[in-house]
Amino acid sequence: MSDDGVADPQYRAGFVSFIGRPNVGKSTLTNALVGEKIAITSDKPQTTRRAIRGIVHRQDGQIIVVDTPGIHRPRTLLGERLNALVKSILGDVDVIGFCVPANEKLGPGDRFINDELSLFPRAKKVAIVTKMDVASRTQAITQLAAVGEMREWDAVIPLSAVTGEQIDILAAELVKLMPVSPQLYPDESVTDELTDDRIAEFIREAALEGVRDELPHSIAVSIEETIEREDKPLLEIYANIYVERDSQKGIIIGHQGSRLRNVGRVARAQIEPLVGKKVYLSLRVKVAKEWQRDPKMLRRLGF
Repeated sequence: MSDDGVADPQYRAGFVSFIGRPNVGKSTLTNALVGEKIAITSDKPQTTRRAIRGIVHRQDGQIIVVDTPGIHRPRTLLGERLNALVKSILGDVDVIGFCVPANEKLGPGDRFINDELSLFPRAKKVAIVTKMDVASRTQAITQLAAVGEMREWDAVIPLSAVTGEQIDILAAELVKLMPVSPQLYPDESVTDELTDDRIAEFIREAALEGVRDELPHSIAVSIEETIEREDKPLLEIYANIYVERDSQKGIIIGHQGSRLRNVGRVARAQIEPLVGKKVYLSLRVKVAKEWQRDPKMLRRLGF
């Protein structure tokens, strides 16, 4: 929008989604572009489970980043639904950013996803070589050459979401590839995620820390109730952490509740700046057997 309130004929706005195999840094990249943490991050595969929109505001345009689950071979009903969600989103976005880490050779998973890109001819395609901060010069050059041979890209951008290197370059390129459009979100918006959903994700991120094997996939969080105290600036939050087996419940709670207390402490540190006040956080761990395969439970958890 120009200073006189007239829409800029060159202003561009649209949607981009980053795809890649699990744990290539898609959520970290989303947060770096937006400039605020809107997507949780973890070194566990399949951390992202929903389409999360982050809004990037620039003078020349607006980029709406749709952070999606990684494309993977599904083993549960939840996995099937996540893959279907990704394909639905990719059919609608203006740009698809294909993320590959600079420090790992291309593998079958990368080639599979590259082949899948051909199913979405409407979207422009950008190759993003991530994790440049941990790659040697030789690794980076080799990866850029390998990626360049995969297909004809609209742009190829090496970057580091952790250090911020080349993030502005990526944003500028993405805006150029967007359609001419009026602003889609108000200036103050950074996401269209509901506050309760963001709180649930912060709790899940804290619960994921340090767990191993199959447990990460078995963790889900629901917010049961939030109460604004009238006598003091305090928000009471009551949440359930769901797992699939009794043994997993014990792991989340820890010895004499020590691990669950730590989950609450870590989550609260992120929730309080979000809601702008002190938080009382009550966490209960419940077993919902095989919830990833249970249509009724998936609906209750929003999948």
